[in-house]
Amino acid sequence: MITCQFCYAPLPIASNLFTVGCNLNNWKGVPVTLFSKTVMAIGIANCALITSVSQANAADLTQENQARLLGWMQGHFTSEQQSIDDKDFFNIHLNMVQIWPSEKSTWLYVEQAAATHLKEPYRQRVYEISAISETEFASKVYTFANPKDYAGDYLDTNPLGKLSPKDLTEKQGCTVYLTWSADSAAYIGSTKADECKSKLRGASYATSEVTVTADSIMSWDRGFDASGEQVWGAVKAGYDFIKQ
Repeated sequence: MITCQFCYAPLPIASNLFTVGCNLNNWKGVPVTLFSKTVMAIGIANCALITSVSQANAADLTQENQARLLGWMQGHFTSEQQSIDDKDFFNIHLNMVQIWPSEKSTWLYVEQAAATHLKEPYRQRVYEISAISETEFASKVYTFANPKDYAGDYLDTNPLGKLSPKDLTEKQGCTVYLTWSADSAAYIGSTKADECKSKLRGASYATSEVTVTADSIMSWDRGFDASGEQVWGAVKAGYDFIKQ
């Protein structure tokens, strides 16, 4: 506390005038004078400024982390090396490209195909990437009608240009939640518990575990029956896709 030499009123001047207005409890019992009103106004104004700067910094960090994630996810990947090292794994090609740049959300077109059947992808999806917090991101998964008509569209200058978000069907419960880990220099995450329903090969639900780094994507997709027994997907570990 200090004393105003002009008004003889004790004022709640904290160690930093810029933050004194942030807590109204600081002003309890303070006589209302022109000087105290001025100090309070300055404190509140600077508190608002500090909050605004803090929010701007958080937004910048979120954008930075999301831009990095998008950059790392896009490209051509293969599991060729893993298939050479371990015959239990196939050589799979994974391609991801950003689509619909004029849309508000961020979208990726995804194709996966065996190296022996590159023109016949076994999986075609659209991912919608959004920020949950500064370091956590959601990747919603969508399907669309007649996917074979768009096989190889990742090579086009305008992939899935004939479609739009209204043509998609979300796979409810199959969102992958990715969290940035500075220690691991990776985005690591998964689906939630048994929320992603699946009927493939007798499954009741499916899970996905994902790790995204600057030069690779680890993806471990598995299906489980109602008793929790695995019925499809890699058993040992996930597929390691190396960026080419």
